[in-house]
Amino acid sequence: MLGKVHVNRTLNLKRIRYIGFDMDHTLVRYNSDNFEKLSHTTMIDKLIKVKGYPEALRTLPFDYKFAIRGLVIDRDRGNILKLNRYTAIRASYHGMKPLDFKIHQKLYKSTYIDLGNPSYMAVDTSFSISFAILFAQIVDLKDAEKTNPQYPSYAQIADDVLDALDEAHRDGSLKSEVAKNLSQYIIKDESVARGLEKFVKHGKKIFVLTNSDFHYTKLLLDYAINPFLKSHKSWHELFEIVVTLASKPKFFYEDQKFLVVNPQDGTMTNLNHKFGPGIYQGGNAKKFTLDLGLAGDDILYIGDHIYGDILRLKKDCNWRTAMVIEELAEEIANNKSAEPTNLEIENLMRKKEPLEDELTEMMTKKIEKHADVNESLIDGLQKTIAEIDSQISQLIKKQQAMYNGHWGQLMRAGNEESYFAYQLDRYACVYMTKISDLLDLSPRTYFRAPRRPLSHEIF
Repeated sequence: MLGKVHVNRTLNLKRIRYIGFDMDHTLVRYNSDNFEKLSHTTMIDKLIKVKGYPEALRTLPFDYKFAIRGLVIDRDRGNILKLNRYTAIRASYHGMKPLDFKIHQKLYKSTYIDLGNPSYMAVDTSFSISFAILFAQIVDLKDAEKTNPQYPSYAQIADDVLDALDEAHRDGSLKSEVAKNLSQYIIKDESVARGLEKFVKHGKKIFVLTNSDFHYTKLLLDYAINPFLKSHKSWHELFEIVVTLASKPKFFYEDQKFLVVNPQDGTMTNLNHKFGPGIYQGGNAKKFTLDLGLAGDDILYIGDHIYGDILRLKKDCNWRTAMVIEELAEEIANNKSAEPTNLEIENLMRKKEPLEDELTEMMTKKIEKHADVNESLIDGLQKTIAEIDSQISQLIKKQQAMYNGHWGQLMRAGNEESYFAYQLDRYACVYMTKISDLLDLSPRTYFRAPRRPLSHEIF
């Protein structure tokens, strides 16, 4: 870690020529609680008006803390799952309620989830939180039906809620509300504009690559960037390139055409020349890289979507990657609060391990060599181990209560890495809570990845 930027792979900013930014939740911060509540309300309205769902949906409360990123929805069973790095299930809910252990075992046994199976849907963006919450709530409404079924299958509910969310983003339902109440949904951060100008002063070329359309992009950049610029007249001048409606992740692997956008009125024309500085719509990473004479290692791209911004980019383009995780600040604060409890757990584990070794040795002698052993000592060891396990179990509950009340830690699933943390570790070179954490540093910063000991190297 360097400051508040956390390092997975060595990255030398001095060698980076172009730095790109996703806009929503990266370059421009949202008040996520307010925005997801708006999404929740908008989806309900569309489900009632377009899909014919009951008016009862309007009474559903919004609880931003119910869901976290990295969860997986089982469309067929109406369940929400939390996976570890190996895609084994470590927590499960049916609707808004924890799944009974016996039912969980019957449904999943030791199943490792195949995320390529269309039965499963990932909750992997900040814009997906309201989707997961509303899906769980409608599952509960469906289960409460006694007669006169008003709700379709769990799978159809998942598809309908996702369609409603996608439509709300496409048709301007959400963006029009944001435009009317920018201060309610968008967080201004002067340090972002200061940092961007500092990086430009050091010779870095900066660009925006967003799935938002030009008019919405202009609205947010006018509001969140322009007021704080000192060395530039506007974001038009600050950013070398702005690409809107990029259709990520398709931008990274498909051959979409670039359109040139006229910033005065948003009209567009075909790009009939070499790609260069300007404002665009669509396009593809291959032409972007080739026409600018860049190699993958020359570009650092920063986003908040593990799949759309980071994973496919890393696989298809080999650009350097950085990820913004706004929940990270709370996770780190909770980790610090949990340190005394973790120490208690570690001390009990150290106390338990030699007792387990002693018990194992005695039972091995008894079984393999038919040796006489002290049965009362064996009983005593088993009782002491069980008592320690009970203490550890209570401490683990205490520790988990310091995090999300439903799912625990974002980055862990029990004692293992969560699947979200595994993807982050594998595909993001560095990560941070907010973009200003990076921009506060020198554009010549050298991020060195820590040496990670292998299991056999730990003594």
